[in-house]
Amino acid sequence: MSQKTLDIVRGIAQAAADCYDGALDPEGKPYAIGLKREEGHPVYDSRHMDGFKVKIVADILTINYQTECTLKEVYSTPFENNMGATIEDIRKHLQKKYKAITGDTLSLAAEGECNILVQETSRVRVFAICQKSYKIGGLEGIEGNDGVKIHSTVLKNAERGDIEKSFKDFLDLKTDKRPKNDTRRA
Repeated sequence: MSQKTLDIVRGIAQAAADCYDGALDPEGKPYAIGLKREEGHPVYDSRHMDGFKVKIVADILTINYQTECTLKEVYSTPFENNMGATIEDIRKHLQKKYKAITGDTLSLAAEGECNILVQETSRVRVFAICQKSYKIGGLEGIEGNDGVKIHSTVLKNAERGDIEKSFKDFLDLKTDKRPKNDTRRA
């Protein structure tokens, strides 16, 4: 991994770490990220339970946003659009915060649509999780997120196209011998 890639990952991690509930900007005002918890007075009004986290796998940044809302909100409003707009607000805030921390711009290209999971907490309230992935631009020395690569003799034969040989190699791994430390009756 190159130093540039490490700096980008560290910048993203610091930008996300500075977005906790109650975080203040250099002027002493709370950050306006676009979350529901920012609405209303922190003491007098009931608080909304929501927040986000980020995850980096290879060259993909995934933003997970979770919130608690009512079933009425899910069915009566354009719920998917609202969740997508909140994810976009989080992305914009991360990019702005990254620029303030590092002085560089962060390139995030959307990979697909939002995935939303709504789970019932009670007959009135639900818990919703929204997830969206972005491709991080400017990373060097990182392979794409094509899945896990496992190297063994069986898979090497399969990669060469000799599937029958790889299957036979797999079957040859079976043994009828019992280990020496097996004390069960035969």
